[in-house]
Amino acid sequence: MINKAILVGRLTADPELRSTQSGLSVVSFTVAIDRRYSNGGERQADFINCVAWRQTAEFISKYFNKGKLIGVEGSIQTRNYEDKQGNKRTAVEVVVDNASFIGSKAENGGGSPSYTNFDAPASQPTAQPVSYQSGSVDDFQEITSDEDLPF
Repeated sequence: MINKAILVGRLTADPELRSTQSGLSVVSFTVAIDRRYSNGGERQADFINCVAWRQTAEFISKYFNKGKLIGVEGSIQTRNYEDKQGNKRTAVEVVVDNASFIGSKAENGGGSPSYTNFDAPASQPTAQPVSYQSGSVDDFQEITSDEDLPF
């Protein structure tokens, strides 16, 4: 089974960071997404409710505000609840795993990161990453034998 949602749109309001009773960070927000077509020249949009937890919630509340483009990746979740009048309701929302900036650096406030994935481990690498930006063709040698190729 697959449950994957990838959305790109604009925030309809400033996200407000809250905490649960147990201290978990959570942020709920709505993303407005233009439809591909227009109805008689008038553009239509869908408004998708989203919720993010922990570091992702803190990241979104810190770097995003109303009107800013955001890319989110997560899964669709439904939940049932009872409103104040006692009516049974169903909420549909995207539980955000990853959030990213969309657009130019100027739109995102300068040197902000272009993509943030909070599923990666937080530890720093012990060795410097290899850079292939400096070098030439002479740094490589041709392999003339193809004995280990499977075809």
